[in-house]
Amino acid sequence: MTSPQLLALGSEAFVSLTTFRRTGIGVSTPVWIARDGDALVVTTPARSGKVKRLRKNASVTLRPSGRMGNVDPHAPLVTATASIEADPAEVQRCSEVLHAKYGAEYTMIMGIESRFAGGRQDRVILRITD
Repeated sequence: MTSPQLLALGSEAFVSLTTFRRTGIGVSTPVWIARDGDALVVTTPARSGKVKRLRKNASVTLRPSGRMGNVDPHAPLVTATASIEADPAEVQRCSEVLHAKYGAEYTMIMGIESRFAGGRQDRVILRITD
């Protein structure tokens, strides 16, 4: 059963997601996040540093944050595990979950990313559970 603290993060506009290097040093990134059943989902380019780090260490931490990744010092810290979903059908389904939450902003940002990345970037979904 997924913890209520983790699932509550699905209602945040932005979350600081920390993945860990082999050295144990954390790398934090602000991400959009949405609840998908008993898990949270995040979309990211398949070649992102987050994905590379998660292939070595599935442990993550999450904290509510602002758009630029600013975290209130009193914000709760939640420890979880992330898995990488690359199946195109699952990526599309979870992208629709994120679109339902963020609407036109999601469409606009994905369009800008596609244009400036030289075409469509392959994306994956990070499925986060405890």
